[in-house]
Amino acid sequence: MGMAGWHLSRNKMLFFSGALFISLAIGVHLTPYIPSVSDFVTTVSSVVVFDSRASCVSQLHEVVWEVKQSDEFNPLSNNSVNYEKSWKWGRSAPVIVCDFQKFVPMDAADLLNGSWVVVAGDSQARLIALSLLDLILDSQRMEAIRGDLFKRHSNYQIVIDESGMKLDFIWAPYASNLTDLMGEFKLNLSYPDVMIMGSGLWHMLHFTNASDFRLSLDSLRRSVVSLIPSTPNSGSEAPLTGSISTRTPHLFWIGMPTLINSMLNTEEKRKKMTDLMKVAYDESLRKSKLLRSSGGPLLLLDIETLSWNCGVRCTVDGMHYDDVVYEAAIHIMLNALLIESHQKL
Repeated sequence: MGMAGWHLSRNKMLFFSGALFISLAIGVHLTPYIPSVSDFVTTVSSVVVFDSRASCVSQLHEVVWEVKQSDEFNPLSNNSVNYEKSWKWGRSAPVIVCDFQKFVPMDAADLLNGSWVVVAGDSQARLIALSLLDLILDSQRMEAIRGDLFKRHSNYQIVIDESGMKLDFIWAPYASNLTDLMGEFKLNLSYPDVMIMGSGLWHMLHFTNASDFRLSLDSLRRSVVSLIPSTPNSGSEAPLTGSISTRTPHLFWIGMPTLINSMLNTEEKRKKMTDLMKVAYDESLRKSKLLRSSGGPLLLLDIETLSWNCGVRCTVDGMHYDDVVYEAAIHIMLNALLIESHQKL
């Protein structure tokens, strides 16, 4: 269990890749003499390394929710606080085979041991950063951190001494801000191990132009692809299945949440952030080919699906959801890291 964090250590990744290369080379040389070796190599390459991994990644959002009335239900209080929410992975055969896990703090810290994690975007990204830290740190430390992390429109940085994990939250509400950030990484030749980013809500509110958003995402995609020198192509598995490089980060995109128009807290939001506009922005994201599902480099953390399934009782303003929604997204991300590295806890 304590070894789970090895997969994000660059030196250890090189060690394992070298060992795999030597093993496969021996298998190739033995093939003429032992036919079964050829069958074994083919099976490992086509089934274990590729098919099983891709299949499990595609099942990560198969989450079911339980939302029930709390013991201290008060009809005069806010609707959200009157309900207890919990989630778990479904019990379909593919999900059971994948054996997804809810991480305990020690396992999460081990997995991210020595890693540089960057979370960049708007308030949704800030909630993702909060959930990740909330998983790893105890409640007393989180009380001190929460106020600093939620200073309006500001950046935040922390180093977890016990594991050596560094987390940067960067306030970057527009896709153009994220493009600039990619440029900074490339200029400085300094890249995070895990990059989690998202955009859209601010653009929808302040520009209300899905076509312009698409152009911003196209630019961002080009910047992200240029950030991954080891990637042989920009296909759906590009960031995590190209040749191993010390410069290859794990890349995630924070999807926009379900917007409940009637609950939005200003008239401007209700006017501009309509269901039709949300559909147009989602279509711009798909057409930009930024996500792996459409041939791009980033794996989606599908906040829209998670928030929709948790429902209206999981939000106070129709845009920001209860911590449990972002908690589920963090566990999905951590399981994706575990799968992509062929590691077990």
